[in-house]
Amino acid sequence: MISRRNFITSGLAGAALATSSAVVADDTAALDADVSVPTYLQDVAEQYAVDPRGAALQWFRQAEFGLFIHYGLYSLLGRHEWVMIKEKIRVKEYEKLASRFTAENFDADFITDMALDAGMKYINLTTRHHDSFCLFDSKYTDFKSTNTPAKRDLVAEVAEQCQNKGLGFFLYYSHGRDWRHPHAPNNWGWGGSARPKYNPPESFYASGKEHDLQIYVEFMKNQITELLTHYGPIAGIWLDGFATPASRKKKMHEFKTQQLYDHIHSMQPQVLVSYKQGLLGTEDFKAPERHWKGESDVPLEICDTLQPHGWGYMKTDDGKHKTADQVMEMLATAKSMNANLLLNTGPLPDGSIHPEDLATLKEVGRRRRQG
Repeated sequence: MISRRNFITSGLAGAALATSSAVVADDTAALDADVSVPTYLQDVAEQYAVDPRGAALQWFRQAEFGLFIHYGLYSLLGRHEWVMIKEKIRVKEYEKLASRFTAENFDADFITDMALDAGMKYINLTTRHHDSFCLFDSKYTDFKSTNTPAKRDLVAEVAEQCQNKGLGFFLYYSHGRDWRHPHAPNNWGWGGSARPKYNPPESFYASGKEHDLQIYVEFMKNQITELLTHYGPIAGIWLDGFATPASRKKKMHEFKTQQLYDHIHSMQPQVLVSYKQGLLGTEDFKAPERHWKGESDVPLEICDTLQPHGWGYMKTDDGKHKTADQVMEMLATAKSMNANLLLNTGPLPDGSIHPEDLATLKEVGRRRRQG
């Protein structure tokens, strides 16, 4: 395992030296920067003063490269972030994983240094994936990292480091697809792999006349409000679960998605909203997965993985992670599409970055600094 001290000394120091020189050369501008401007938007501070979201969009178009992090209870099993639905693990059985969640080697300081060294401008963390487990201290659920042996708010830790180091912080949030909440979209008519198809049906879920989607819609709004209230300036809300609302076009209004977008922008006007390839067409940017061939009239981000395919840690992929050559090719492809690359790592069960990913990103950073 590479220590944080050695990692910084051998890689980030070079980048820091270049940054220091730039700061000295532009010392006056640095002194004049408005401290109320989010650190990641200091370069567009003048525009931010009159148009926060416009400034954020300008920054995003030039960001090029971001780090995606899929980490949660599923990481403990090492069998993909969809393990609960794929293996039809019952709600109460899956819940037991929380007693093993320590995140003992999840180090936000190290992760943000690693991202900076690779030339990344932002980080996107899974605050709550489809299993409904939260990496933040939400008052609307007990199913959260602060109620595990870790006793930590990982979102807060990453937020602090991003703000300190000038990285944009995006929050992945599972919208519509939820395998735990009693009133989340169910299998009976909602589609989009909304829930595992248990046999017999899962008694944990509300069903029939007892099922009330609006309880869940309010739950999502409340949690996103928390994320925009307690963690400083946020660069973006990155919604996932596209197939669930999209599969119910005539009833998609029940999800109140546009109202959610408006609420987000009213709380922090610089926040950019995405919903994968675009659910309503009113998103600030599109964020489709790899191999996307469409066109976009808004800024574009392509997300891909350092593992062969999976997002959450997959033990069977050890030894098969992508190389620096492959990542450089992905960056070139994204650039040819006028898009950013959001590159995912799935931390190991203890929260540490996979050694293969660490080595690849270190080499990518070295090559990018060389030009």
